[in-house]
Amino acid sequence: MISFTLHGIPVSRGIAIGRAHILSPAALDVQHYLIAADQVEAEVARLQSAIATVHTELQTLWSELPKDAPAELGAFIDVHVLILSDPMLSEVPLDIIRTRHYNAEWALATQIEELSSQFAEIEDAYLRERKADIEQVGERVLKVLTGSANLLPKPGELGDGAPAMIVVAHDISPADMLQFRDRAFSGFITDLGGQNSHTAIVARSLDIPATVGVSHASTLIKQNDWLIIDGDAGVVVVAPSNLVLEQYRERQARLARERKKLGKLKKTPAVTIDGTPVTLLANIEFPDDCPQALDGGAHGVGLFRSEFLFMNRPAESALPGEDEQFASYKQAVIAMKGRPVTIRTLDIGADKPIDFIEHTSLNPALGLRAIRFCLAEPQMFLTQLRAILRASAFGPIKLLIPMLAHAFEIDQTLALIEQAKAQLRKQNVKFDEQLPVGAMIEIPAAALALPLFIKRLSFLSIGTNDLIQYTLAIDRVDHEVAHLYNPLHPSILFLLSHTIATAAKAGVPISVCGEMAGDTRMTRLLLGMGLREFSMHPAQLLSVKNEIINSDLGVIEPATRRILRTYEPTAVADAVERLQVL
Repeated sequence: MISFTLHGIPVSRGIAIGRAHILSPAALDVQHYLIAADQVEAEVARLQSAIATVHTELQTLWSELPKDAPAELGAFIDVHVLILSDPMLSEVPLDIIRTRHYNAEWALATQIEELSSQFAEIEDAYLRERKADIEQVGERVLKVLTGSANLLPKPGELGDGAPAMIVVAHDISPADMLQFRDRAFSGFITDLGGQNSHTAIVARSLDIPATVGVSHASTLIKQNDWLIIDGDAGVVVVAPSNLVLEQYRERQARLARERKKLGKLKKTPAVTIDGTPVTLLANIEFPDDCPQALDGGAHGVGLFRSEFLFMNRPAESALPGEDEQFASYKQAVIAMKGRPVTIRTLDIGADKPIDFIEHTSLNPALGLRAIRFCLAEPQMFLTQLRAILRASAFGPIKLLIPMLAHAFEIDQTLALIEQAKAQLRKQNVKFDEQLPVGAMIEIPAAALALPLFIKRLSFLSIGTNDLIQYTLAIDRVDHEVAHLYNPLHPSILFLLSHTIATAAKAGVPISVCGEMAGDTRMTRLLLGMGLREFSMHPAQLLSVKNEIINSDLGVIEPATRRILRTYEPTAVADAVERLQVL
């Protein structure tokens, strides 16, 4: 077979080598035939049974979510349960069987195709993306009907010496990814997806090489083809030659040795070659993430995403109460053993919906989200603020406010914080009177109006994910524009360097807590801009520390200044790559 190379979007680093395991869409296996009149109700019952089976599967997956699973996965499963229960999917196909006498698979596929075409015409990007969820739910039901579950073997079932498997699919739902956790596969490739898509989130949490957005991969790659995933470059090599295989096996072995060596850095201080100390912090979703943060050598929590306490909740308790929130914040503070915990107030909307909120915005990413929503719901916001303040009596807490852009938003937020403090004083409840309050810099307007923030707040934290999204005017979860998501765009580099330098000049602590902080390809660039505080997923701490202790600011800073004067994309990328070997 002739070897060829496919290109996609790198979402999880590393090298995977193995045989292709194609997950073909169940829709391709659908037969079309008419049912006799006396068999219609039996066919209806067959479809109802398949729907009930999938409902049970999803509920089981939700209840068995491992503690280390990304919190977003529970939300994805909830969405799929709601879609499965919707009459448009659970009842209309039954009517099609009864009126047109279609077999169950044909009836369901017909309705999925109709719903997909309707959603494809929606102008709003977020709602249009729900087309993929509908198709994924339909796929699960069709697989039950056709018996094409495509389950992967478990570790040990392949036999000694058998090559690893690489999953290839048009798309993979979060629920299916969960089922793969204990299966014998070493990486995956999908036709769809972007840097921050659901599959990308799962790949990083499982710490396996993956490339997404590889157009037509599932049709170009054949079952059992030898594959190489280069997760660093987003490259897939199909049917590699023996020479290429050997080269990648050597790289794979070298990466394994390097990962083993990283474990020895846990107690090594994060200090550059020239003696500059750097603070490394962890991003967490739940208090249970704290042990992993400590194990990675984190100096504290730079981002506690409190919104995940509000997600994946039973219908009867849409909002967590003050005591429930307090217990979670207190647990995290105690678990961090005196290290600071930065708690971000509720940041919901756009790609992080919550069931009890009715979304009516034509563009959710620019609508009532994050601090805008909190200020519109002051009682809910006060409940969270009181819970956080109460937890501050048990250890150091910093309060981080997301998506601020206007002076009046800062002033209203500070006024509500003072109101929450007054309420607690009246109840004789202890809290940290000097609790620091900071802002997320994730809107270009905020980065360009820093004096408003520096005058009013104690610290700043740059959220690079949204800063890139809003600066470049792209939806970061839309695979059709995912290739435009570029952290090295000159505008992004300008905003980052300007924000870091302005904060440093004013003596205001500043960190980066977005994806760029955990990307080792960006570590030296950020150091060269003057950043001294990084916050990232706990799994990335040691890799970033390794970059820091091998960096010499005397060499990196002048090189970074040259990069900031460069505007041609290729020249910027080449200069950043050269920075890695200085």
